[in-house]
Amino acid sequence: MASIVMKNIEKKYSKKDSTIAVENVSLSINEGEFIVLLGPSGCGKTTILRMLAGLEELTSGEIWFGDQLMNHEPPEARSVGMVFQSYALYPHMTVFDNLAFGLKARGMSKPLIKQSVHEMVELLGLSSVINHRPKELSGGQRQRVALGRALVRDPAVFLMDEPLSNLDANLREQMRLELARIHKRVKVTTVYVTHDQNEALTLADRVVVMEGGRVRQVGTPEEIYGSPANTFIAGFVGSPGMNLWTLEWKLVGDSILMGEGAIELPRSFLPVLESAGSKVTVGIRPEYLGLSLVHADVKVKCKVELLENLGSHSQLHAHLINETPVSLIARLEPNTYVDPDEEIVLTTSTGAVHLFDAVTGERIDLLGEDYIENENRFTLS
Repeated sequence: MASIVMKNIEKKYSKKDSTIAVENVSLSINEGEFIVLLGPSGCGKTTILRMLAGLEELTSGEIWFGDQLMNHEPPEARSVGMVFQSYALYPHMTVFDNLAFGLKARGMSKPLIKQSVHEMVELLGLSSVINHRPKELSGGQRQRVALGRALVRDPAVFLMDEPLSNLDANLREQMRLELARIHKRVKVTTVYVTHDQNEALTLADRVVVMEGGRVRQVGTPEEIYGSPANTFIAGFVGSPGMNLWTLEWKLVGDSILMGEGAIELPRSFLPVLESAGSKVTVGIRPEYLGLSLVHADVKVKCKVELLENLGSHSQLHAHLINETPVSLIARLEPNTYVDPDEEIVLTTSTGAVHLFDAVTGERIDLLGEDYIENENRFTLS
């Protein structure tokens, strides 16, 4: 195992092209940590992975594995195991031979190869298919062979580039559990690239959210989901993403009205709003909006557009009732019923409300004695 340190790394593919694929990224990864690089296509996450593997040269900056500078080390000298989006298995070889191939290339003795391969197939649950070729395997089995081929070399660093993207939804869920189990056993330092937030939030020790070649936030899955650093992360993380409304506000009695009264907040928000200016972006996650809530201090007036019955819950599509209607989504209890075009009031607690700067999109910390410190401390009824 090795720790990883990236110091101000950048990647620019052409001197003539002003586009920077990766811009001034610094990140420290502990030994044995599972880090997920999360972001939309083209944000630079795969480029970082390829720079760690030695498949892309850095334009500037430094990459360290432990106390060794890796900038000019070739891929074969980096003790890296890598799993690509495609399985990249040798179709004419059996599972045993696919796993043994890299060990043979390193000159390992036959008894050690046999021992290492059999330990790996046992770990991955592939003993029954050890003599099968890739075409005789299921998608999940092929993926496990690809994982095993990278792990059997006992790498210091394990890199995975969207390894589950070719699997169907049910198999992806199974493989997420497999990956978590494997990492718990082998504890190799892992960097995992995905645009799938479910993979990121369930697998990672820490998530690195990227946009436009830059790191926008680093934190535990709980921090990324519960305290997004800006509106991009708030909207990107979550299924569906956080409702975001940029509105003007005014104090009326003991209530703060936003968007001509479409949203009502308690007076406890006043100090934060006064420092933020006359307009702010309000965020509430769909699952924290309900038709009934204990200690509901926040009200959202909306008009129903569509209600989807999704079995485990009902998904409400609506828009705020104001001069410039803005859409919203609420995740309600199953079998909830409301009529199309009906005007309703959704409620939540102050702890579910996020505020962001209307211009920069950056998170505004909610402080003050009257504010609920734990942002998720409320109960749906």
